[in-house]
Amino acid sequence: MREDINNLDALLEKMWQDYLETNPPAQRIYELLHNEGEEILNDHIAFRTFNHPKVDIDVLAKAFLENGYEEKGNYKFPAKKLFAKHFQHPDGKKPKIFISELILEEFDQELKEIVYQLLKQFPEKYTHRTDFTTFGRPWEVSYETYQKLKEKSEYAAWMAAFGFRPNHFTINVNHLKKYDSLQKLNQYLKDNGFKLNDSGGEIKGSKEVYLEQSSTLAYNTEVEFSDGLYTIPACYYEFALRYPGPDGKLFQGFVAKSADKIFESTDKGQ
Repeated sequence: MREDINNLDALLEKMWQDYLETNPPAQRIYELLHNEGEEILNDHIAFRTFNHPKVDIDVLAKAFLENGYEEKGNYKFPAKKLFAKHFQHPDGKKPKIFISELILEEFDQELKEIVYQLLKQFPEKYTHRTDFTTFGRPWEVSYETYQKLKEKSEYAAWMAAFGFRPNHFTINVNHLKKYDSLQKLNQYLKDNGFKLNDSGGEIKGSKEVYLEQSSTLAYNTEVEFSDGLYTIPACYYEFALRYPGPDGKLFQGFVAKSADKIFESTDKGQ
Protein backbone atom coordinates (compact mmCIF):
# COMPACT_ATOMS: atom_id res chain seq x y z
CA MET A 1 0.00 0.00 0.00
CA ARG A 2 1.26 3.45 -0.89
CA GLU A 3 0.87 6.41 1.39
CA ASP A 4 -1.81 8.96 0.59
CA ILE A 5 0.54 11.42 -1.16
CA ASN A 6 -1.25 10.94 -4.44
CA ASN A 7 0.48 13.42 -6.71
CA LEU A 8 3.97 14.54 -7.57
CA ASP A 9 3.53 18.18 -6.54
CA ALA A 10 2.47 17.13 -3.03
CA LEU A 11 5.51 14.85 -2.73
CA LEU A 12 7.90 17.57 -3.93
CA GLU A 13 6.36 20.04 -1.48
CA LYS A 14 6.71 17.59 1.42
CA MET A 15 10.37 17.07 0.50
CA TRP A 16 10.93 20.85 0.37
CA GLN A 17 9.37 21.35 3.82
CA ASP A 18 11.42 18.49 5.29
CA TYR A 19 14.55 20.01 3.77
CA LEU A 20 13.81 23.46 5.23
CA GLU A 21 13.42 21.95 8.71
CA THR A 22 16.90 20.46 8.39
CA ASN A 23 18.42 23.46 6.61
CA PRO A 24 16.68 26.72 7.68
CA PRO A 25 19.23 28.98 5.90
CA ALA A 26 17.80 27.74 2.58
CA GLN A 27 14.58 29.58 3.42
CA ARG A 28 16.55 32.78 4.01
CA ILE A 29 18.39 32.42 0.68
CA TYR A 30 15.09 31.72 -1.08
CA GLU A 31 13.49 34.81 0.49
CA LEU A 32 16.50 37.06 -0.20
CA LEU A 33 16.40 36.20 -3.90
CA HIS A 34 12.61 36.38 -4.02
CA ASN A 35 12.77 39.89 -2.53
CA GLU A 36 15.21 40.81 -5.30
CA GLY A 37 12.46 39.93 -7.78
CA GLU A 38 13.83 36.50 -8.67
CA GLU A 39 11.64 33.49 -9.41
CA ILE A 40 13.25 30.35 -7.94
CA LEU A 41 13.22 27.15 -9.97
CA ASN A 42 14.74 23.94 -8.61
CA ASP A 43 17.35 22.36 -10.87
CA HIS A 44 17.59 19.08 -8.96
CA ILE A 45 17.04 17.41 -5.60
CA ALA A 46 19.65 14.98 -4.28
CA PHE A 47 19.34 11.95 -2.02
CA ARG A 48 21.85 9.60 -0.42
CA THR A 49 21.50 5.90 0.39
CA PHE A 50 23.35 2.57 0.61
CA ASN A 51 23.60 0.01 -2.20
CA HIS A 52 21.78 -2.55 -0.02
CA PRO A 53 18.77 -4.13 -1.87
CA LYS A 54 16.48 -2.97 0.94
CA VAL A 55 17.19 0.74 0.31
CA ASP A 56 19.23 1.07 -2.88
CA ILE A 57 18.77 3.61 -5.70
CA ASP A 58 16.03 1.56 -7.32
CA VAL A 59 13.99 1.59 -4.10
CA LEU A 60 14.27 5.37 -3.70
CA ALA A 61 13.55 5.93 -7.40
CA LYS A 62 10.25 3.99 -7.38
CA ALA A 63 7.98 6.86 -6.36
CA PHE A 64 9.56 9.14 -8.98
CA LEU A 65 9.34 6.59 -11.78
CA GLU A 66 5.68 6.04 -10.93
CA ASN A 67 5.17 9.79 -11.29
CA GLY A 68 6.55 10.07 -14.81
CA TYR A 69 10.30 10.37 -14.21
CA GLU A 70 12.73 8.54 -16.49
CA GLU A 71 16.27 7.34 -15.81
CA LYS A 72 18.73 9.45 -17.81
CA GLY A 73 22.30 9.01 -16.61
CA ASN A 74 24.61 7.18 -14.22
CA TYR A 75 27.87 8.23 -12.59
CA LYS A 76 30.78 6.72 -10.66
CA PHE A 77 32.80 8.33 -7.86
CA PRO A 78 35.74 5.96 -7.21
CA ALA A 79 37.41 8.09 -4.51
CA LYS A 80 34.26 8.24 -2.39
CA LYS A 81 33.12 4.73 -3.39
CA LEU A 82 29.77 5.94 -4.72
CA PHE A 83 27.50 5.22 -7.64
CA ALA A 84 24.65 7.53 -8.74
CA LYS A 85 21.79 7.88 -11.21
CA HIS A 86 19.77 10.89 -12.27
CA PHE A 87 16.14 11.00 -13.37
CA GLN A 88 14.17 13.58 -15.37
CA HIS A 89 10.51 14.41 -15.80
CA PRO A 90 9.01 15.28 -19.23
CA ASP A 91 7.89 18.56 -17.67
CA GLY A 92 11.15 20.52 -17.77
CA LYS A 93 10.09 22.68 -14.82
CA LYS A 94 10.06 19.66 -12.51
CA PRO A 95 13.40 19.20 -10.73
CA LYS A 96 15.76 16.46 -11.78
CA ILE A 97 16.29 13.77 -9.14
CA PHE A 98 19.86 12.73 -8.30
CA ILE A 99 20.25 9.60 -6.14
CA SER A 100 23.64 8.29 -5.01
CA GLU A 101 24.49 5.17 -3.04
CA LEU A 102 27.49 4.03 -1.00
CA ILE A 103 29.11 0.87 -2.43
CA LEU A 104 29.29 -1.15 0.79
CA GLU A 105 31.42 -4.01 -0.56
CA GLU A 106 34.29 -1.55 -1.12
CA PHE A 107 34.54 -0.86 2.63
CA ASP A 108 35.92 -2.88 5.53
CA GLN A 109 33.86 -5.33 7.57
CA GLU A 110 33.36 -2.89 10.46
CA LEU A 111 31.58 -0.29 8.33
CA LYS A 112 29.47 -2.94 6.61
CA GLU A 113 28.42 -4.45 9.94
CA ILE A 114 27.41 -1.04 11.32
CA VAL A 115 25.28 -0.33 8.25
CA TYR A 116 23.69 -3.81 8.34
CA GLN A 117 22.77 -3.29 11.99
CA LEU A 118 21.16 0.07 11.18
CA LEU A 119 19.16 -1.44 8.33
CA LYS A 120 17.95 -4.29 10.55
CA GLN A 121 16.07 -1.65 12.58
CA PHE A 122 14.16 -0.45 9.51
CA PRO A 123 10.98 -2.39 8.59
CA GLU A 124 11.07 -3.10 4.84
CA LYS A 125 7.37 -2.25 4.50
CA TYR A 126 8.19 1.44 4.94
CA THR A 127 10.26 1.49 1.74
CA HIS A 128 6.98 1.07 -0.17
CA ARG A 129 5.67 4.41 1.05
CA THR A 130 5.50 7.17 -1.52
CA ASP A 131 7.01 9.57 1.02
CA PHE A 132 9.97 7.27 1.79
CA THR A 133 12.33 10.05 0.68
CA THR A 134 11.10 12.24 3.57
CA PHE A 135 11.13 9.47 6.18
CA GLY A 136 14.19 10.75 8.00
CA ARG A 137 16.31 8.51 10.21
CA PRO A 138 14.47 5.25 10.90
CA TRP A 139 17.01 3.78 13.34
CA GLU A 140 18.74 4.50 16.62
CA VAL A 141 22.42 5.34 16.35
CA SER A 142 25.01 6.64 18.81
CA TYR A 143 27.28 9.63 18.33
CA GLU A 144 30.18 7.27 18.98
CA THR A 145 29.08 5.18 15.97
CA TYR A 146 28.62 8.35 13.88
CA GLN A 147 32.20 9.37 14.67
CA LYS A 148 33.48 5.88 13.83
CA LEU A 149 31.74 5.99 10.45
CA LYS A 150 33.00 9.51 9.76
CA GLU A 151 36.59 8.27 9.95
CA LYS A 152 35.82 5.83 7.13
CA SER A 153 33.24 7.74 5.08
CA GLU A 154 31.65 11.12 5.73
CA TYR A 155 28.82 10.00 3.45
CA ALA A 156 28.09 6.92 5.59
CA ALA A 157 28.13 9.02 8.76
CA TRP A 158 25.67 11.52 7.23
CA MET A 159 23.32 8.69 6.27
CA ALA A 160 23.51 7.19 9.76
CA ALA A 161 22.62 10.54 11.33
CA PHE A 162 19.95 11.81 8.90
CA GLY A 163 18.57 8.84 6.97
CA PHE A 164 16.19 9.23 4.05
CA ARG A 165 15.56 12.87 3.22
CA PRO A 166 16.79 15.43 0.69
CA ASN A 167 20.49 16.07 1.09
CA HIS A 168 20.18 19.26 -0.93
CA PHE A 169 17.98 21.27 -3.27
CA THR A 170 19.53 23.25 -6.13
CA ILE A 171 18.67 26.67 -7.53
CA ASN A 172 18.53 26.82 -11.32
CA VAL A 173 20.75 29.84 -12.01
CA ASN A 174 19.72 29.92 -15.69
CA HIS A 175 16.27 30.96 -14.50
CA LEU A 176 17.57 33.94 -12.49
CA LYS A 177 17.63 37.42 -14.05
CA LYS A 178 19.72 39.68 -11.79
CA TYR A 179 22.06 36.97 -10.52
CA ASP A 180 22.55 35.19 -13.84
CA SER A 181 26.11 33.99 -13.21
CA LEU A 182 27.62 31.97 -10.38
CA GLN A 183 30.18 34.71 -9.77
CA LYS A 184 27.40 37.25 -9.11
CA LEU A 185 25.31 34.84 -7.06
CA ASN A 186 28.23 33.59 -4.96
CA GLN A 187 29.31 37.14 -4.14
CA TYR A 188 25.75 38.07 -3.18
CA LEU A 189 25.54 35.06 -0.85
CA LYS A 190 28.90 35.85 0.78
CA ASP A 191 27.86 39.49 1.21
CA ASN A 192 24.85 38.16 3.12
CA GLY A 193 26.96 36.05 5.47
CA PHE A 194 26.82 32.61 3.85
CA LYS A 195 29.91 30.42 3.68
CA LEU A 196 30.52 28.54 0.46
CA ASN A 197 32.15 25.18 -0.20
CA ASP A 198 35.55 26.05 -1.66
CA SER A 199 36.78 22.47 -2.15
CA GLY A 200 38.11 22.44 -5.70
CA GLY A 201 37.30 26.17 -5.93
CA GLU A 202 34.04 27.98 -5.19
CA ILE A 203 32.83 27.17 -8.72
CA LYS A 204 33.09 23.56 -9.81
CA GLY A 205 33.00 22.76 -13.51
CA SER A 206 33.07 25.17 -16.46
CA LYS A 207 31.39 26.15 -19.69
CA GLU A 208 33.61 23.54 -21.40
CA VAL A 209 31.86 20.70 -19.52
CA TYR A 210 28.47 22.49 -19.91
CA LEU A 211 27.84 22.84 -16.16
CA GLU A 212 29.01 25.10 -13.33
CA GLN A 213 28.04 24.40 -9.71
CA SER A 214 28.57 25.96 -6.31
CA SER A 215 27.07 25.40 -2.88
CA THR A 216 26.86 26.64 0.67
CA LEU A 217 28.53 24.67 3.41
CA ALA A 218 26.12 22.44 5.32
CA TYR A 219 24.05 23.97 8.10
CA ASN A 220 25.04 22.82 11.59
CA THR A 221 22.02 21.34 13.36
CA GLU A 222 21.45 19.60 16.68
CA VAL A 223 20.83 15.87 16.31
CA GLU A 224 19.57 13.52 18.99
CA PHE A 225 21.76 10.43 19.13
CA SER A 226 21.19 7.52 21.50
CA ASP A 227 24.02 8.85 23.71
CA GLY A 228 23.13 12.55 23.68
CA LEU A 229 22.53 15.71 21.64
CA TYR A 230 25.31 16.80 19.28
CA THR A 231 25.61 19.52 16.65
CA ILE A 232 26.76 18.25 13.26
CA PRO A 233 26.65 19.37 9.57
CA ALA A 234 23.30 18.58 7.94
CA CYS A 235 22.14 19.85 4.52
CA TYR A 236 23.25 22.54 2.09
CA TYR A 237 21.91 24.59 -0.82
CA GLU A 238 23.40 24.15 -4.28
CA PHE A 239 23.40 26.42 -7.34
CA ALA A 240 23.72 25.18 -10.94
CA LEU A 241 24.31 27.03 -14.21
CA ARG A 242 23.92 24.95 -17.37
CA TYR A 243 25.33 25.62 -20.86
CA PRO A 244 24.30 24.28 -24.28
CA GLY A 245 25.86 20.94 -25.17
CA PRO A 246 27.02 19.79 -28.63
CA ASP A 247 23.37 19.38 -29.68
CA GLY A 248 22.65 23.05 -28.93
CA LYS A 249 20.32 22.17 -26.05
CA LEU A 250 21.04 22.94 -22.40
CA PHE A 251 23.06 20.11 -20.86
CA GLN A 252 20.85 18.22 -18.40
CA GLY A 253 23.31 15.73 -16.93
CA PHE A 254 25.95 15.94 -14.20
CA VAL A 255 29.75 16.07 -14.14
CA ALA A 256 31.20 13.45 -11.79
CA LYS A 257 34.42 15.42 -11.11
CA SER A 258 32.40 18.46 -9.98
CA ALA A 259 29.79 16.49 -8.04
CA ASP A 260 32.63 14.75 -6.19
CA LYS A 261 33.60 18.13 -4.67
CA ILE A 262 29.96 19.18 -4.07
CA PHE A 263 29.57 16.06 -1.87
CA GLU A 264 32.15 17.65 0.45
CA SER A 265 29.71 20.41 1.40
CA THR A 266 28.69 18.21 4.35
CA ASP A 267 32.28 17.61 5.49
CA LYS A 268 32.06 20.74 7.61
CA GLY A 269 29.29 23.17 8.46
CA GLN A 270 28.49 26.87 8.43
